[in-house]
Parts: sequence; structure tokens; C-alpha cells
Amino acid sequence: MEKSFLFQAIVYLASAVIGVNIAKRLGLGTVLGYLLAGVVIGPFVLGFVGEEGKDIMHVSEFGVVMMLFVIGLELEPNLLWRMRRLVIGLGGMQVFCTTIAISFAAYFLGQSWQAALAIGATLSLSSTAIVMQTLSEKGLLKTSAGNSSFAVLLSQDIAVIPLLAIFPILATEVIHQESTSLISSFSGWQQTLIVLGAIAIIIVAGRYIVSPVFRWVAKTRQRELFMATALLLVFLIAELMIVVGLSPALGTFLAGVVLANSEFKHELESDIDPFKGLLLGLFFISVGSTIDFGLVRDNFLIVIALVLGLMFLKGVILYVLGKSFGLKGDQNMLFAVSLAQMGEFAFVLFSFAGQYALINAEDIDLLIAIVALSMALTPLFFVANERLILPRYFTKEKSSRTADEIHDKNPVIIAGFGRYGNIVGRFLRANGVSATVLDNDSDRVELLRRFGYKVYYGDASRFDLMKAAGAETAKIIIIAMDTPQQCLEMVAMVKKNFPHLKILSRAYDRNDSFDLMESGVDYIYRETLDSSLRLGADALQMIGFRAYQTHRAARTFLKHDERVLSDLIKHRHDSKSYISVAKEKITELEELILRDIKDEGILERDSGWDSEKLRIDAKS
Repeated sequence: MEKSFLFQAIVYLASAVIGVNIAKRLGLGTVLGYLLAGVVIGPFVLGFVGEEGKDIMHVSEFGVVMMLFVIGLELEPNLLWRMRRLVIGLGGMQVFCTTIAISFAAYFLGQSWQAALAIGATLSLSSTAIVMQTLSEKGLLKTSAGNSSFAVLLSQDIAVIPLLAIFPILATEVIHQESTSLISSFSGWQQTLIVLGAIAIIIVAGRYIVSPVFRWVAKTRQRELFMATALLLVFLIAELMIVVGLSPALGTFLAGVVLANSEFKHELESDIDPFKGLLLGLFFISVGSTIDFGLVRDNFLIVIALVLGLMFLKGVILYVLGKSFGLKGDQNMLFAVSLAQMGEFAFVLFSFAGQYALINAEDIDLLIAIVALSMALTPLFFVANERLILPRYFTKEKSSRTADEIHDKNPVIIAGFGRYGNIVGRFLRANGVSATVLDNDSDRVELLRRFGYKVYYGDASRFDLMKAAGAETAKIIIIAMDTPQQCLEMVAMVKKNFPHLKILSRAYDRNDSFDLMESGVDYIYRETLDSSLRLGADALQMIGFRAYQTHRAARTFLKHDERVLSDLIKHRHDSKSYISVAKEKITELEELILRDIKDEGILERDSGWDSEKLRIDAKS
């Protein structure tokens, strides 16, 4: 019986909800959740999805199209220019070296040189969708490895354009079939001119036409109309690229870059993002459901050997190139693992190669299974890298440097000199108070020393190092380490070995504060609380509140919030009771501040706080 559209929608959505939830709870990430959901509902497990999975994939590929449009929006042209060394150098070298290596391997395995080159070039590309999604989820996009991965992916996406042009040249035979390209009947040089014209249309329209259209639509103040216009823009560009025989993803990426400086950049991002996320999820499910496990079963050893062999080969090339471009240790390993898989453009390029009989149909089926399996394995490789490879081989590399000898004996010890501890240390130093500073990030220690700071390298949670730093005679320990777990471990060590020290600890949020309070820390400082109150006080002054009134309100809020923590910690494991007490305390705070506002006597006595504001107003 033919399955209805509604039934298929239920199957896909239910599998996504269940699969992603399970994967997230196991710490495997959403991408692997979608892929496994696709495998389960596919023809080789539950059989809810059959050949229609391939049709769904064609629709879901718009998730990749939209993702590249959003990436383009984030990539301002001046940023692209600043990244040219990584995009052209690292990215270009990766595509070239990997293509040559895989092409030679394919040639020696019996492929013609044309087929070998097509296979090598296609398999040199990685999965933009999986890598960007996974790095974003793990908060790694801004790291050195994240920046380098993004640059290489960008270079690979651009490389698809010449590959689509080269494949017909390599062809020894053309299989005639209906083409979606309307320019296929033109000669080569005419097709080139039309393609360049289409790209020029996107650039010119993006600069001079799109923004006025969005301004006109924005005047209606209808959010859904703006959203429809954004989707219309993406679909128009995609269709234009299909008409001229290019990848729609590359066209929308180019449009995104052109619109990166547009006033509507953020609105476009927020409107496209929900559709992008849903379609990307659908794309990953489709990849999982279309893996031909029958072919994999019949050629199991060959497929597994090729998948692992290709990923290992790509990983080695990436690691060597990463090292030559300055990536070190754990960052270089993350870079290599991130891009070792094959990418979604392989589905497009192998189909294109099949049209020109560059690769025979049986080999294409095998290669597509290899690509899909490599994509499915990538989230597992991320997990293995985080839990097995980095802790075993790369953290030792960082800690292999012996701790510095410490000769200072100061009343204050600072454990951790990152963005938080650095401010505390500078403030103490400006007031003539010397502190012994310990940090276990060797790169950060070297950088700070160049700025003139006296920072010692070493793990402050080690008893012998703390003893050498003068913990037995010091008065205060300021804990400003990079993670909540490190801070808690440091607190436990100090409480056990140096109980006389007053502990002042950084806290990341309210839950972290509760953990520190339960550990017996009396002086806890939430890192965003003071700056948030300062911002709020400035906002109140800008809308007409008196200067001391805002200062007093901020102090009242701070003292009340700190008292409330002591009450709420008793209820932290009972959500119903916690919410009830929290709501009661919020009402109490609002009444307390309102009473202060109504006390005009206090405000009159402290009118001097407004004097500078009055002088500024008088001058203006």
C-alpha cells in the first residue's frame, strides 16, 4: 500500500524527535541522532522509508543550500580578505593534495585516469553541513581549529564550480538524458558567458535591488511576508543556478556574501534559520535512510577498508597541512578529525560524473555508500577524539612542561589568569598589592609575560605547587580557573590542605554558585552579575532616572540576590518548591526597590550624584 504524505511526515518527524533526544542524552550530538534515525526508518531496518528516501533527499538538500546562504551572510567581504591565507593556502592545498593522493590510489585500483581524477576530486571534499553543525553545537567555531576548518570548507565549496566545469571535459562518452540546464544546447564558450552573467546578476541584484525590495516589504510590518520574501530570494537564486547548470548551494552562498553588509542581514538570518535547521535534519535522515546496506553487506570488508582508509588518508594530509600552517597539538587533531569525512556534494558530483560515463554505475553506488558511511561515522570520531585521543595524547603534551620554580611569597594567590583572573590581578597590581599568579596554559603564560606580567606556569590544584607558592603563609586564594569543575577541585584541595586561606571563587552561574556554596565557599562572585547590573543602571539613567537612585537600586538588587541564594539552595533539588520561593523573592525585591524610589528624602540628600550629569546637560 502506498504510504500517504502525512504518514511519511509523521515517520520523519517522530524519528527525528526520538533519535536526536537519545543521541543528545548519550552525548553524541544531533547530527548522529538524525543519521541513526534515518538508518532505523530506512529499508534495511524498519522499512518505513523505501525508494522515496532519495526523493526526500532532493528536497532536503535545500537545507544545505540555506545553510550556505546563512554562512555567506556571516562572511563579510573584508573578513574573507583577511582569511585569504587560510582559504587559498590551507584550503587550496588540502583540495589539491587530497585529490592527487586519492586519484593515484583509485588509478592503481583499476580506474581510468579520468575516473580516478573525478573520484579523487570528489572525495577530497568534506561535509560542510556536518562539520559546521557539530562545531557549532560544541562551541568550537571560534577556536583555531574551527577557523581553519571553516576556511577549508569554504575553499572546498568554491572548488565545486571548476569541478562541474572539468567533468564534461574529462568525459569520454555522454549519456544523453533530459537536463535541467536550459543552456546545455549552447556551445562551451557561450555556456561560460551565461554562467558568468548569472553570477554577475546575483552580485548586482544583491547590491542594488534586494535591499530596496526588503525595505518595501518591511514597511508592511508583516513578519510572515518578510519571511516569505527571504525564502523567495533563496529559491530564485537556487533556480537560477540550476538553469545555468551550477550548484544552487554555491549561488546562495555567493548571495549571502554579497548581502553580508546589508541592514537586513540579521532579519534574513533569523527568518531562514528555522527552515535551514529542519531541512538539514531531514537531509541527514535521508542520508541515513539511503545507505545501501545490502551493498555494504555484500562488500563488507572492502567498504569498511575503503571508508577507514580514505578517512585516515584525508586525516593525515589535513594533520600535516594543519601543522605547516601553525596549528598545534589538540587543535590540529580536532582540525584533522573534523574534515576527514567525505561531503554531501559527492552525491551531486557522482551523479554528474554518471551522466558523462566517467564512473560506471556499480562503482558510483559503492562510492555513495562509502560517502554516507563516512558522514555517519564523523560524529563518532568527534566523540572518540574528545574522550580517547585528546586526553591520552594531547593533554600530556601541554602538561609535559615542568612547573616553574616559584620564589615569591605574597599574601594573595591567584589560580587562573584568563579573562576573569586577569582583571582581578590588574586591579590588585594597580593598587600596589602583589599576588602570586599561577596558570596551567603555557601559551597564555608566555603571552602574558611579554606584556610584563609575572605569571608562573603550573597546575594550581597540585599541593606541592601551592606550597611552593606560599599557601602556608598567604591570606587569600582567588580561584579564577577556566571551568566550574576546575574551580570545585581547587576548592576541595585548598579546604583540605590550607584551611586558613580565605577562598574567593569565580562562579559561572547560579547552579555553579550552589555547588561552591555546598563546598563551603563563603565568598562567591558570579562573573556576569556586576556587569549586568552596571548595564541596567546605565539604561535607567538614560531614560531619566536619577544617578544615585540607579546606583542604590543596583546595590539593593545585588545584596538581595545574594541573600536569596542562601534561601534557594535549600530547594535546589525540588523544582516546584524552588519556583515558588523564587517567585516570592522576586516580588519581595520589586517591593523593596519601589519603597526606595518613593523615599524622596534619600534622593534629595544624594542629589550631588547628579551634578556631573547636570554640568554635561548645561554644556549641551
